[in-house]
Amino acid sequence: MLPRRSVGKNGTWIKADARISHQALERMRRRLLRWFETHGRKFPWRDSSVTEYQQIIAEVLLQRTRAETVARIFPEFIEEFPSWKHLQSTSLSRLQFHLKPIGLWRRRSSSLQALACTMVEKDGWFPKERKEIEALPGVGQYIASSVMLFFHGVPEPLLDINMARVLERIFGPRKLADIRYDSYLQNLSRKVVRCNRSIQVNWAILDLAATTCLIKNPLCGECPLSTFCLTAQNMGIDV
Repeated sequence: MLPRRSVGKNGTWIKADARISHQALERMRRRLLRWFETHGRKFPWRDSSVTEYQQIIAEVLLQRTRAETVARIFPEFIEEFPSWKHLQSTSLSRLQFHLKPIGLWRRRSSSLQALACTMVEKDGWFPKERKEIEALPGVGQYIASSVMLFFHGVPEPLLDINMARVLERIFGPRKLADIRYDSYLQNLSRKVVRCNRSIQVNWAILDLAATTCLIKNPLCGECPLSTFCLTAQNMGIDV
């Protein structure tokens, strides 16, 4: 596992073998959440009225697709398929038609309908054990984390390549190419979101990745976490 970092006198992360302190993570989350209150993106699946079904459907559609793209079809999709039962009973061609605008429609349609069939059998209830969730059709690590977070209230990370980019820039790079199997990044992301506002912390990191901590030309001067960030320091950013 890569070396951890602790907080130095100026509030920045420094190399250390010691565990990241709870106090340092709390300061980081506070800054992130303050930023999120002003700069967080607005999406229909983030509305307080959203159902658990709608939330999980959103997370399925968000895989490998920009949130803004999903947002354009999400209201109509939910109106057309308001429940697992509606997804189960529709034709595959009709489902593909509604998913075509966001791409990967054949794969998504098959996976969604297979999952819907299982969920109808379970009366809409996901298992509580993560291994059982991951065994469901069309469910991998990311969707299992989404179910744990939104359905069962467990503070799990919505770890994708975007969240990984933010965390690696702050704390240091992972060892393995596939984030699903990198224990350093898996453990780190769980530690970061383990709090009583885990959903908002997840969304804040994803929004930071989309708007500020960009793949190319990151806006470090506008980032609320720049004083914690190893990459910003190495780039000589005035933080």
